[in-house]
Amino acid sequence: MIHSVRGEVLEIGLDHVVVEVGGVGLAVQATPATLAKLRRGEQARLATTLVVREDSLTLFGFAEAAERELFLLVQTVSGIGPRIALATIAVLDPDTLRRALVDGDITTLTRVPGIGRKGAERLVLELRDKVDAPEAPALLPASLNGGNPRRDQVVEALVGLGFTAKPAEGAVDAALALDAEADASVLLRAALSRLGRAR
Repeated sequence: MIHSVRGEVLEIGLDHVVVEVGGVGLAVQATPATLAKLRRGEQARLATTLVVREDSLTLFGFAEAAERELFLLVQTVSGIGPRIALATIAVLDPDTLRRALVDGDITTLTRVPGIGRKGAERLVLELRDKVDAPEAPALLPASLNGGNPRRDQVVEALVGLGFTAKPAEGAVDAALALDAEADASVLLRAALSRLGRAR
């Protein structure tokens, strides 16, 4: 298995990055959150795993080793291949995914494209005892986290764009802290800017 790659970022696509390693450009499939952390011309190091099929060799890369381990774990469930596993890591950050599995949170798991109710139930059944529950997150001030439909709307939009929930919530909360009265479109632009994806 190719455990990790390190080298100059040559190209960043919508779903992959090309990293030059020893003079060879390796195409690495990655989540939007991982891609957002990379910059063309800069050095990058990704935790990786190579998926071998009869007709293809596909390299998947992750900013954190914990994401790679969950990516591999999710694929041990019948009916879950690397594409759905990558979508799972893209939509749910490691803590959210572990919490959903431990709590049997079917609603959270079905937010992942390609995972229906039966698939989510299978994930819980097969993986609940294989993951540790994350520590409870610190409570945010009510002014940031409670009763704010604009916040929920913008977080949902960011998740729909492929960002994981935890970074999306942090970016929106930071934007709200600067301007509590901002409307949803202003919050979205500010959050995208913080996430490094502003155009």
